[in-house]
Formats: sequence, C-alpha cells, structure tokens
Amino acid sequence: MVTYSKYILIALLFTILTYPQDSKISEKEVELGLIKQEIRELEQELIEKSAAEKKSFEAIENLSRQSHLLNKAINSLQKIISEKGISVSRLENKIDQIENEIDIIKDNYAKYVVAIYKKGAYNELEALVDASSLQQAVLRLHYLQEFAEKREKDLENLKLKKNELLSNQKKLISEQKEKLELVGLKNNENINLRKKLTERKQILNSIQNDNKELRKLLSAKKNSQKQIEELIVKLVEAERIREETEINKVNQIASEKKMETEDRNSGIEYDFNTSTFSSFSNLKGKMIMPLHNGKIIRRFGENKNKKLNTVTLNYGIDIEAKSDKNVRCVGEGFVSAIDWLPGYGNVIIVSHKDNYRTVYGHLSEIFVAEGDRVKSGAVLAKVDETIEGEILHFEIWNSRDKQNPELWLAKK
Repeated sequence: MVTYSKYILIALLFTILTYPQDSKISEKEVELGLIKQEIRELEQELIEKSAAEKKSFEAIENLSRQSHLLNKAINSLQKIISEKGISVSRLENKIDQIENEIDIIKDNYAKYVVAIYKKGAYNELEALVDASSLQQAVLRLHYLQEFAEKREKDLENLKLKKNELLSNQKKLISEQKEKLELVGLKNNENINLRKKLTERKQILNSIQNDNKELRKLLSAKKNSQKQIEELIVKLVEAERIREETEINKVNQIASEKKMETEDRNSGIEYDFNTSTFSSFSNLKGKMIMPLHNGKIIRRFGENKNKKLNTVTLNYGIDIEAKSDKNVRCVGEGFVSAIDWLPGYGNVIIVSHKDNYRTVYGHLSEIFVAEGDRVKSGAVLAKVDETIEGEILHFEIWNSRDKQNPELWLAKK
C-alpha cells in the first residue's frame, strides 16, 4: 500500500528550508504535514485489526476517512501549485521587464558610442576654446559633466540589471522545478486515493447483505444528522455576523478585521457575500436533480426500513445513482464547508442567496474546495458507494429550517 509518502515530506522540507515562502503556501505545507500524520495513524489502526474486523463497517469508515484526508491533501497541493503558478508568471513578467530595460540602456549607450565615433571625443578644453562667451563655456562644461555622469550611471545600471536578471532567472528555474515536483506529488496522491476507494469497495462488496453492519451505518447516520444541523447553524451565524457588519457602518472596520481573523483561524478564506448570485427561492419547483437520472429511494421525514424493521428520520432525501455518478450543484453559490461525518463520509455544503444552503453527502472524489464559487450544474464530486449502494444524500436548508427537497425538484 502506498502511504501518504515520505516523498512529499522531503519535497516540502526542501521547499521550506531552501526558499522563502509566501505565508499562504507555508500554512498549506503545515496542513499537509498534519494530514500525512493522521493518514499514517488511520493506516496503522487498520493494520492492527483482525481479519474479521477488516471486513466491517468500522474498516469502511476508516478507509472513508483516509479518502477524505487524501481529497483534502490533493486540494492543498492544488492550492500550492496555483500559488507557484502565480509566482512563476510574476517572475516571467519581471524578467521580460528587466530585459526591456536592459535593451533601452544598451540602445542609449550605443547611440552615445556612435556619436563619439562620428564626431570624436569632445573634451572640456575644446568646450572652453570653442565657446563664444564665458556663459556658453560654463553651460557647455555643465552639460558635458551631466552627460558623462549619465553615461557612467547607465553602465552601472546595466550591470545591476544584468545581475537582477540572472537572479530572477535562477529563481524562475527553481520555482518551475518545484511546481513540477508538486504536480507529480498531486498525481501520486490521486493514484493513492483511487487505491483507497478500490480497497473500500472490496470490503463493501463483502458485507452488503450483513444486517448487523447495516444497523451500524444507520446508527452513525442518525448521530451525524445532528452534526449536519450544527454545521448549518454555524454557517447561519457567520452569515448573521456578516450582515450585521455591513449594516453597522460605525464599527465596519473593526468588524471586518474580526471576520478576517476568524477566517484565518478556521483556515478558510472566502467571500461570504451572495448578493451577486441569482435568487435561490425562484428555483422552487424548477430545481435540477443533483444526480442526473437518479431515483429517490428515501423521502424527506420518517422512513421505515423493512429489512431491519426500523424507522429513521431523514432531514433530506436519498437518491440512488444510475449511470451518471457526477454530483451537481443545484444552484449558484459558494462552497462554504467540506467535512467528513460518520455514516455520510465526505459532505459538501454550498451557500446560496436568500440564506439557503444545500448539503451533499456520500461523496468520493471531490472536485471543489472551500471558498470556490460554483454555478448551477457544476460538478462538485462523484457519488460514493455505501453498504446500500451508490446513494447521494441531499438536503436543503433555509436558515435553520429543513426543507423537503422533493417540493423543489422539477417534475419529470
């Protein structure tokens, strides 16, 4: 099994120790180190399980958690790669600018050399002899001195610019090399993620008809429903604070600083403002299905499991995937949270206009990051496989109120 490998640690340590880094990149490197450590612990935990325990709901959850962390690591690597890309572009522009400045200095100096060659050197004595008056002689001496000083400065500037060019070219090569290494690391972690998903699928296939494991899944989902509600409440509170900050003009600057500090502490940097989005309320009865051609197998509210003879409360709906496994965003918004919850695996929450939020659970590969602004129909992730099959959990919230998604979806 490929672990969240030593190569990323070596590469990141090399980056940290050898080159001065942007603070955002450094934060991501620290985050990657913590992710690596947690994945190692989960892998060790799985190794220590007995053969029977390795084919259980707990083992599936362990691999699901590892997959979540790998998705997070891939996201972090992508952000570092993006930062490196910006750095490379800036250096390329800087090099172009320096080269243009060098060309101008060279051109000016070449004109001076040609003028000297054609007319010969014009020294201070000649300037005095040829002058028609003392005033003209003084002026000529003044301009000759200025001209000589400018040529001397040009030569000095040319030398400085060449050194600056060489320094930037070396830095550009280093940045390009680091970017390529990071892309390679990201590709490796994508391979690792697919291996984890395959390993998890194999365990799922071996316990899909096990009622005992199914009960564990339903119990985990019941507990996680409360956690989803808590996440929604936190986002609603963040929205309330933002609105109060906008209204309270007197304390606007202090409030904005507070919000910036809170964003930094949470590790999330995004624009809370949804005012530019289209109205979410207008989607009622016209909303697209988050899974194309998906089939609703569990409705909003109480659901009876005939197999286990139990009743569960559903805060949303569960949609079974058919041929299309892409999970699409149902309306314009921004990704306000990506988390992992027992029983639901990867969960994405998208905030929309009018204080609405949509929740997407049971996800495998994730294609967005917190803070991303997404359009209606944008692919957020792939649906994951559970003990019950490939099923997407989908919820709609208006502030703290749960909505029945079936009332929002367009009729077929």
